[in-house]
Amino acid sequence: MQISLGPLLYCWEKQKVFEFYQQVADTNIPVVYLGEAVCSRRREVKFADYLELADMLASKGKQVILSTLALVEAPSEYTELAKQVSNGRFIIEANDMAGVQLAKSQGLEFVCGPSINNYNLASLEKLHSWGMKRFVMPVELSRSWLSQVLAQKTADFEVEILGHGYIPLAHSARCFTARHNKLQKDQCGIVCLSHSKGLLAQTQESQPLLRLNGIQTQSAAQVDLSSEINEMKQMGVTHFRVSPSSLESIALAESLVSGEAIARQAPASCNGYWFDKAGFELV
Repeated sequence: MQISLGPLLYCWEKQKVFEFYQQVADTNIPVVYLGEAVCSRRREVKFADYLELADMLASKGKQVILSTLALVEAPSEYTELAKQVSNGRFIIEANDMAGVQLAKSQGLEFVCGPSINNYNLASLEKLHSWGMKRFVMPVELSRSWLSQVLAQKTADFEVEILGHGYIPLAHSARCFTARHNKLQKDQCGIVCLSHSKGLLAQTQESQPLLRLNGIQTQSAAQVDLSSEINEMKQMGVTHFRVSPSSLESIALAESLVSGEAIARQAPASCNGYWFDKAGFELV
């Protein structure tokens, strides 16, 4: 099993993003996803910048995958997506079926991201016939679901689990971060820059509920499945993803690469989906 570092889902300043990936380059993390997967209005880091980072990481021996938008709404976003798919150097993580279609039409391999609704083996095997080499399991599915799929599959595709980080639960055409700041989505001023880990939403009883990240809704707590890694290996999972939210995510991913065991989960973590329970539960 390989440890992967997922795409950065937050809006950071360009210098901070470059510093983050320069630190990643000096680690033993073998697989790195790069790219804007949430909102096309986040223009601090452009596609040319991501290609520069990708080349730098590849020169350090990393396998680099370019992550694409999870919600393609406008012709301009489709045009940008087509440019990403046709980059000629790196495969993409398709987070929308438009990315799948573009890769398929060019005979290119791709990774299916967690936002594509792969809920049955028939869909996975069809996607494999179109060029899918790996799929990231949708975050709300469980160990029991995956074990059934792996026991029955005949196609040779890889399996990745989002094993640590804030869980991306949904995407919307509306931007809740802009609305919270009384701004229109089209004139948001990239207000997400002010929220490096999104906005925490609480219940009326002041209990953490969700995390608002622009048009993306995340879990309030971080999923932590690091204690399940050995079982995942036995099942046939090929990649364990750490979804980064800070520099600490790099250290965590590197510790997992070296095989260091995590003694126990943090009290604020969750793992319910993996065990067929409510996602926010900690089993």
